Amino acid sequence: MSQSTARTSSTERRDARAAAAAPDASGAFTHRQIVTILAGLMLGMFLAALDQTVVSTAIRVIADDLQGFDLQAWATTAFLITSTITTPLYGKLSDLYGRRPFYLFAIGVFVVGSALCGLADSMYQLAAFRAIQGIGAGGLMSLALAIIGDIVPPRERSRYQGFFMAVFGTSSVLGPVIGGFLAGQDSLLGITGWRWIFYVNVPLGLLAFVVVMRVLHLPHTRRDHRIDWPGALALVTCLVPLLIVAEQGRIWGWDSGRALLCYAIGAVGLAVFVLAERAYGDDALLPLRLFRNSSFAIGSASSVVLGAGMFGGILLLPLYLQIVQGSSPTVAGLQMIPLVAGIMTGAMSSGITISKTGKYKVFPLVGTLLIVAALVAMSFIVGPDISVWALVPFMVLLGLGLGFNFQPVILAVQNAVRPHEMGVATSSVTFFRQMGGTIGVAAFLSIMFTRLPTDIEDAVTSAAATDPRIGAALQSGQLQGGADLSDTSFIQELPAFLAQPFKQGFSNTIDLVFLVAAAVVALGFFVLLFLPQVALSNKSGIQARQDAEDGAGGPAAAPDEAVQAVGAAAPTSTAPPVGSPGGPAAEQGHRREA
Repeated sequence: MSQSTARTSSTERRDARAAAAAPDASGAFTHRQIVTILAGLMLGMFLAALDQTVVSTAIRVIADDLQGFDLQAWATTAFLITSTITTPLYGKLSDLYGRRPFYLFAIGVFVVGSALCGLADSMYQLAAFRAIQGIGAGGLMSLALAIIGDIVPPRERSRYQGFFMAVFGTSSVLGPVIGGFLAGQDSLLGITGWRWIFYVNVPLGLLAFVVVMRVLHLPHTRRDHRIDWPGALALVTCLVPLLIVAEQGRIWGWDSGRALLCYAIGAVGLAVFVLAERAYGDDALLPLRLFRNSSFAIGSASSVVLGAGMFGGILLLPLYLQIVQGSSPTVAGLQMIPLVAGIMTGAMSSGITISKTGKYKVFPLVGTLLIVAALVAMSFIVGPDISVWALVPFMVLLGLGLGFNFQPVILAVQNAVRPHEMGVATSSVTFFRQMGGTIGVAAFLSIMFTRLPTDIEDAVTSAAATDPRIGAALQSGQLQGGADLSDTSFIQELPAFLAQPFKQGFSNTIDLVFLVAAAVVALGFFVLLFLPQVALSNKSGIQARQDAEDGAGGPAAAPDEAVQAVGAAAPTSTAPPVGSPGGPAAEQGHRREA
């Protein structure tokens, strides 16, 4: 009897929590509910964002300890492959079955993968476990953005999405600091220091899981559908070889036999993917019809270009700070704080302004110009003799540009698509941005390592002509212009006068790559000129779906942007009273919490 009473009491408490966290009859959430849900989403996003920067800082220490220095790139590649491939899968499946189960699944898989990474005894094991981590990470970012789209109207959405940029910026600073500290510890509580890089994800992930499970209760209507398995398999066939060659091409050679084979397999996979998507129509993993929506098409294209330029540019700053300025990874992370401050300021200010004015197009355009200006300016001033403080204004400028760019494009896409396609549209834009970032990082590193030996040799030769000490060092073999650059730590060990030409060569190369990144980002400006300015709806994704299901019509039910613009400014509709025809009770048999 007591056990039955306890079970009943537990069920009642669970139902009470779900009722408190659920929207009202119109599908609207209170500000307090939104902030509570946002806390759980931010925890999940923080896990994914922090993990990448922490691991990249400590990967050399990890590789040395596992005696797999030559295999270290595969630990990154495995994570990249699975996280990129699963991003569009999460979006489509969450549209069909609901966000909550898949977000919880993503957190759970990420935690399991993290725990396994901490137990790895070889680089092969670490790569396999990082792949598991990536499966979870693929859903943490895109689903969080889709969930915000479900619960917050577009007019108010960018105010809340700005918090996500704060998470992204904070992780970019904390990652190197935490990674450098833990990797530098021989042992912590009897466990090798670098293993804590993965173990710290476990309590954070469990906390995120509990919070999301308690506070995230979204109504969802399951739709009849076909599962696009051919499209998913073709996407894997297309992306895996292309991501591998993006990471390994610099080592293999971009025109090597292995690289050419990857290109060929990727091209075949892409052709099959397009055929599968055409055959499956609206049930496709990525419905081709979406590309006829100008907001989606422009948003996706700009995400590729800006992802390449932005992530490539961000990559270069820590390299410059560590190699030329001699900063440790931990110090370099702290020196990036002005960039993070700019990102947070740009994201928050643009979000508040968009919610007041309803105009979003101007921000990615202005942000792109700021990024170009910052990259061009830094290409002219970076050098071995300048102070880090001289870079601060340009870091802030770059951060402002990034903050203006990330969220408005996603907002534009979410506002322009059908409400039941919110997940696939959001994850697709995130996917294209990841692909652009991967291509950009591969291309910029390739340019850098191609030009670096020549620039260093020229700098050493030029310095030797004016400084007899350097000439003597060259003749004695103490200094070599064509030194092995796979490990740059030797530069910090050289006397200042010998290190100077190496630092000058690095600076000259980074100058060039900054200019290339600026040119790539500038292309994004011309793409974004064609981004439509559609009136922002006052209805959240849930409200729009309920209206569409109840036959209320309105902008959310219309796939055409022109129709959307006419009705989007109307006030949020109120659902029919419970029990009336078409009201919530009538739909109860079809709607489920998800």
